[in-house]
Amino acid sequence: MLQFQIDESKCTKCGYCANDCPTKVIDLKAGFPRISAEKEAHCIKCQHCLAVCPHAALSILGRHPEASEILAQNYPDPNNLEILIKGRRSVRQYRDENLDGELIERLLNVAWHAPTGVNANGVKFTVIDNKEKLHMFRDETYLRLGELVDTNQLPENRAMFASFVKLWQEKCVDVLFRNAPHLVVTSAPKKGPTPVADSIIALSYFELYAQSSGIGTLWDGLLKWAIDELVPELKLSLGVPENHLLGYAMLFGKPAIRYKRTVQKGPANITYFTGSL
Repeated sequence: MLQFQIDESKCTKCGYCANDCPTKVIDLKAGFPRISAEKEAHCIKCQHCLAVCPHAALSILGRHPEASEILAQNYPDPNNLEILIKGRRSVRQYRDENLDGELIERLLNVAWHAPTGVNANGVKFTVIDNKEKLHMFRDETYLRLGELVDTNQLPENRAMFASFVKLWQEKCVDVLFRNAPHLVVTSAPKKGPTPVADSIIALSYFELYAQSSGIGTLWDGLLKWAIDELVPELKLSLGVPENHLLGYAMLFGKPAIRYKRTVQKGPANITYFTGSL
């Protein structure tokens, strides 16, 4: 059940909800907005109708407008957002301490608002929430990779992992985890419309919100290869569902270094459509 409800004392029958509905399941044939029983299955649960109602008259899915934040005057300043995007850095040095659990949960809950294909909302965050657990997973990862090195089972295009294992075994230099206290891996159901894209977009939202909160992050492609290609058993150790595709892996924690300014890139590589076919 969609629990589509209209507060008739507030509704002005403006039609915004019906006009903005992506699947056009809302109509005003009876005066006030409604979703007929035969159209309910076509609702993608995007909550556009709840968000667009100017008079907070519409509830759906048990969600009520009173529990939502007001957007007017609450968006970030564009200049500050520009600096956040330009100032985002990959952090490879972390303080040896855990983040507060409530902060981690907030970062993840905010990131889960990221868009997904057909509003599937299938992204799963698999999280290591303290450094002791991460140390255990790190040790298992290097052990499994070491077994591949010892038995000459590393693929040629991943031969560099032998040097990573050697650095760890001989000098305790941690190339894969960078001594970070936390790890988040995103995945989504294989049968979903856009599982990998959804997972990476979710991590992009996570990263920007984390860095705005003073938390460092690192897109960890090496670890993603290790988990996804070289030692797939690690996905089971993490608890990634077997029917999921792995999106990406990201380290995070309190940074041990602070950057002072943006870098300078560009100009952007842009091609404008000319209109001629």
